[in-house]
Amino acid sequence: VQLQASGGGLVQAGGSLGLTCVVSGGSSSRSAVGWFRQAPGKEREFIAAVSASGGSTRYADSVKGRVTISRSNAVVSLQMNGLRPEDTAIYYCAASGGPFVTSRTQHDYWGQGTQVTVSS
Repeated sequence: VQLQASGGGLVQAGGSLGLTCVVSGGSSSRSAVGWFRQAPGKEREFIAAVSASGGSTRYADSVKGRVTISRSNAVVSLQMNGLRPEDTAIYYCAASGGPFVTSRTQHDYWGQGTQVTVSS
């Protein structure tokens, strides 16, 4: 499974940004996909996940209400609103290879990451 993330950039606090992850190869169509982020000096943390069908979603408490994950076949989108400086991080999409999970260690395939910077 291969993943290609895009859409990062610089945005002012309170602004919005949409990220896109294209998932291909192997069992990608049967795999749940999650978004994670890693800020400097911090561990990579779960943000949101969507099931293989796109019918189920999960969110971290830290972003609930501000972030929406969606899926249309091979494209998984992450819409982020009301961005805060603390949202600054490298954002990664990852595939579990199947199960609808949220743990970083249960995602076997990772994209290259895209930088999101929120200025105050």
